[in-house]
Amino acid sequence: MTRIHVPDAHRLHPGYAHPVLRRWQSGPDVDPSQLVYPIFVVDDSDARQEINGMPGQYRWGVNRLEEALSSAVADGLRSVLLFGVPSGDKDAAASHADGPDSPVISALRRLRELFPDLYLITDICLCAYTDHGHCCLFGEHGRMDNEATIQRLAGIAVSYAGAGANMVAPSDMMDGRIRSIKQGLREAALGDTPVMSYSAKFASCFYGPFREAAHSIPTFGDRHAYQLPVAARGLALRAIDRDIAEGADFVMVKPAGPYLDIIREARNRVHVPVACYQVSGECAMIHHAAAAGSFELRAAVHESIDAFRRAGADVFITYFAPDLLRWKR
Repeated sequence: MTRIHVPDAHRLHPGYAHPVLRRWQSGPDVDPSQLVYPIFVVDDSDARQEINGMPGQYRWGVNRLEEALSSAVADGLRSVLLFGVPSGDKDAAASHADGPDSPVISALRRLRELFPDLYLITDICLCAYTDHGHCCLFGEHGRMDNEATIQRLAGIAVSYAGAGANMVAPSDMMDGRIRSIKQGLREAALGDTPVMSYSAKFASCFYGPFREAAHSIPTFGDRHAYQLPVAARGLALRAIDRDIAEGADFVMVKPAGPYLDIIREARNRVHVPVACYQVSGECAMIHHAAAAGSFELRAAVHESIDAFRRAGADVFITYFAPDLLRWKR
């Protein structure tokens, strides 16, 4: 059999045969400051409620936030993303979202005392606070009222920023919400508060465990009318362009793993940092596969984060943030 000669220009193995050479060609490591840990806060101050569909995750009361975060902060956690989960007081207008004793506002005040240097990001949406479980308000004949919704979102953003949030992150996918929130913050003399938009948020099945965690399953219909169709590349790019034009300081792709192509498209398209959200279903899937012996948990988590980084993400929102920090230590 004739030996095949591989031209030197096509010989790749010499460039990564040694561990040092592999490191040279793998790009920079993820810095701890790039990791954001999402946490759920309830209005039962002493609660620690296990979330069935999300291994290792809990809903926390404000009196137990030190227990929830102290170890991760000691390991280098710099930022959290807060989701409020009220036990009651739900209505059509999401009135409890920014009440003085709402879970998020209570958590902001407590975390500012406990961890003064922790960067506090608040999700802005209505679904956990409405009695119908949708991310919007409804007007006549049961139609989605986009204008009323974005005004309500702006009011919530102002309340959260006034209570100590460093950043607000609207996840509702309403048209014009970034402009409305930016205007509301300016009028409240809080214009320095940055906005991270869930710009490319797809109508994904991977949100299932989160909806149970946040008690935000719609009581009718679904969210396909405002979240993006899963195969809609063009709509995702238009949504990103729109949010940048309205003043978004950061854009986000959600979910992360199934949408690496959109992360790369966003990175090539915009000149602001790109965040990605490794959502509840992604993390649960990795946990369950590791528990079944399909692979080692730590290796799979690191590989997923490396994939997000390779695709172009700058910020990594993941429930594995405490694990990643502990493993790094």
